[in-house]
Amino acid sequence: MSEHIHYVTDDTFAAEVLQSPLPVLLDFWAEWCGPCKMIAPTLDAIAAQYAGRLKVAKMNVDENQATPASFAVRSIPTLILFKGGNVEDTRMGALSKSQLTAFIDSHL
Repeated sequence: MSEHIHYVTDDTFAAEVLQSPLPVLLDFWAEWCGPCKMIAPTLDAIAAQYAGRLKVAKMNVDENQATPASFAVRSIPTLILFKGGNVEDTRMGALSKSQLTAFIDSHL
């Protein structure tokens, strides 16, 4: 686990994500999800690389069901980029680091 990753819950979602002064990349994941485990080291690297410009957060969909349902998360991993409290864009699946940086850079 990286010190740059923020773990959010249904209870902390509004404060951590919607009210964040920085854009937030939120990863919806679960312990049992293979692709989620594959993308985790990439997210750690992204969080360190973009520190101060982007907040990287994770939400466990098994422990928090209200927020994923409100964003129609049907498969995991689902990555949603929030800016100013609004959904900027969404990606699904285990993206490579180059795919993820291109996705982020196109919105920062």
